[in-house]
Amino acid sequence: MNDSSSNKVTRRSFLKGAAVGAVALPYAITSDALGGPNKAPASERIVFGGIGIRNRGMHDLRWLMRQKDVQFVAICDIQQAQRKRISSHVNSQYRNRDCKTYRDMREFLPARPDIDAVLIATGDRWHAMASITAMRAGKDVYTEKPSCMTIAEGQAVVETAERYGRIYQTGVQRVSEPNHVFAMEMARTGRLGKIHTAYAQIAPWNAAKMRHDWLPEEPEPAKEIVDWDMWLGPCPWRPYNKSYVRGGWRGHYDFHTSCIGEWGAHTFAQAQIGLSCENTSPVEYNYVDNDSGDGMTVRFANGVKMILSRGNKWWRGPCGERFDGTEGWAAAADGYSRPAVSDPSMLGEFKKVLSDYVARTGRALDHMRNLVDCIKSRRQTVANPTVMHRSMSTVHGANICMWLKRTLRYDPVKEEFINDQEANRLRSRAIRQPWRL
Repeated sequence: MNDSSSNKVTRRSFLKGAAVGAVALPYAITSDALGGPNKAPASERIVFGGIGIRNRGMHDLRWLMRQKDVQFVAICDIQQAQRKRISSHVNSQYRNRDCKTYRDMREFLPARPDIDAVLIATGDRWHAMASITAMRAGKDVYTEKPSCMTIAEGQAVVETAERYGRIYQTGVQRVSEPNHVFAMEMARTGRLGKIHTAYAQIAPWNAAKMRHDWLPEEPEPAKEIVDWDMWLGPCPWRPYNKSYVRGGWRGHYDFHTSCIGEWGAHTFAQAQIGLSCENTSPVEYNYVDNDSGDGMTVRFANGVKMILSRGNKWWRGPCGERFDGTEGWAAAADGYSRPAVSDPSMLGEFKKVLSDYVARTGRALDHMRNLVDCIKSRRQTVANPTVMHRSMSTVHGANICMWLKRTLRYDPVKEEFINDQEANRLRSRAIRQPWRL
């Protein structure tokens, strides 16, 4: 795309042009600017760009572009093939040639002051650093999960969002889905009695202990084809191997958050919201002698327990959570037509529970819609930086417990392990220059 020949009208350029037209020449309002049945006027659109969009990211992109008040205009990716693929897809959907491509976010972000927000769907290693870099550049953020590699990264995301006044949503979309919202609200509102135990599912592949070696070196492609240095980003230098770029980084300590982070990034947030513990962290992690963390019990300061579960013992389907109270239980996972409950009569309140939730919070039961609404209103999203950081701190605490093979105690106010220097050192990792938190 050649910007000088483009006739697209963005939200910011429309407002600027309208202001100039008021005192100078009349502004030529195009049909694109006025919008239509499935497209908002340019003055009401949120302008998005993307960083690192591939498999899951394509799902997010399609979801984002269904929002009538969103305009997607640029893709930044370290892989040439992906840049072309995303640009072609966007241009095909909009029937124009406006989606510009970039390889390096350090050039992309400052070059596009017209962009309001970015969709980040890189591998795990980049989620926090890309979010921080984007927010420092004045962009709001939607980022895929797991959204930080360490407790220190989570703290930095929270601090950056606050300092720069940015809106942030992490991609734990089930906290906005009706079945999960119902289960969480049943627990949170006391309909299940006093909650004593929650269960949260972890992924049934890989292990908590990850590889510290690396794959054999292969010839490195030209930077324009695959920018390997940018692929690594803040991680330690490792020799190039095409398997990493194709998704083979999972299970490697340098790049992954283990089987616990893979699904716990979702389910711990779901459980902690239902327990009203979304703004805190567990005070105890009890070690279990297996390779995954299956059956680990973590305890919060209020005495409530959360148990990590690898199978379908407490639900059917992926990414499940369950709440057990003195008057019953409720659970949800993918594939349910309605949540599972201890008493079928509880489902008679399904619509009321959801309508009460929407009325109380003002949130849409659609994760991407919640983000767009909050970008406009500047209200906090449902999966805001604190919710992300606290649930991911639980992921990291559980991982550290498994790595050290001992029960750990944690101070959620100081955000440090109690009397355990080795555990505290694992709250952060070395960051390769020139990147910084």
